[in-house]
Parts: sequence; structure tokens; C-alpha cells
Amino acid sequence: MPSSVWGLPVHPLVVHLVVFLIPLVVLASLVVAVWPRARRVAAPWVLAVATLGVLSVPLATSSGERLEHQVPHSALVERHAELADGLLPLVAGLWLALAIMVAVAWHVRRRPTAPRWAAAVTVIAAVLTVGTSAAAGVQVVRIGHSGAKAVWHNVDAHSRPR
Repeated sequence: MPSSVWGLPVHPLVVHLVVFLIPLVVLASLVVAVWPRARRVAAPWVLAVATLGVLSVPLATSSGERLEHQVPHSALVERHAELADGLLPLVAGLWLALAIMVAVAWHVRRRPTAPRWAAAVTVIAAVLTVGTSAAAGVQVVRIGHSGAKAVWHNVDAHSRPR
């Protein structure tokens, strides 16, 4: 991936994909986890969007690592990079919990009677989905806030546009 597009660093462009997809996946996953009808109808679609979200995170972190070598070193940039490194495991865990719910639902639809274990596995996957959704959502906010601080910390209040 190039480090810049039209003279702009790629990282801020790619980051907006993560900032859009991950909160969307978090909200949709919560709905799918707690509402059985939504699970039956929307879970495969949520899993598809979650797949895009999982793929977007390494793009953002790798472009961020390239940008990190082009900007002056600071504790704020370092903190932002550390927080960003923790997002992929959370989003991957969310994806896995969603995949389990989709797989169990697919398996149940193919059988005339649902196996006894299906309900228990679905509940466990739903609980994991809620937990990883909350963690991923919080982490995206923390990463975004630290990135904004790293970029804007030297801009004083008088020179900011109103």
C-alpha cells in the first residue's frame, strides 16, 4: 500500500474506514446478540460487515506505522500506536463470536429438530458478542481520541477555526 495518495498520508484516509465500520459492527452485533429475530435475519450480513472491519484494522495499523516514521516522535503518537495495536484481537474476537452464532443458526436450519447444545452455544456466543462489542467500541473511541490529541495537541485555542 502506498504511504500517500494525492499528497495526503494514507493513514487518515484508511482510519475513517475503521471509524465507520467498527462502530457499525458493534451496534449491529449488539442487536443480533440480544434479539433472536434479528439474529435469524441479519446475522450473516453483520458477519460480512464484520469481516470488512477485521480486514480494515491491519490496513489502518500498517499505514499508521509508516506514518509514525515520518512524523516527529512523541509520547502522544506512541500512546496512540499502543492503543491501536490492541484493536485487532478485540475485533477478531467479535468476528469469531458472530461466526459461531451464524454457524449454529445455519446448522439448526438444516435439521428438523434443533440439537440440545444449540441454544447453549448461541447464548454463550451472544454473551461473548456483547462483551467483545463493548470492548471494541470503547477501544475505537480511545484510539480515536489519542490520535486526535497526537495531531492537534500543539494547536492553541486561538488559532483553531471557529
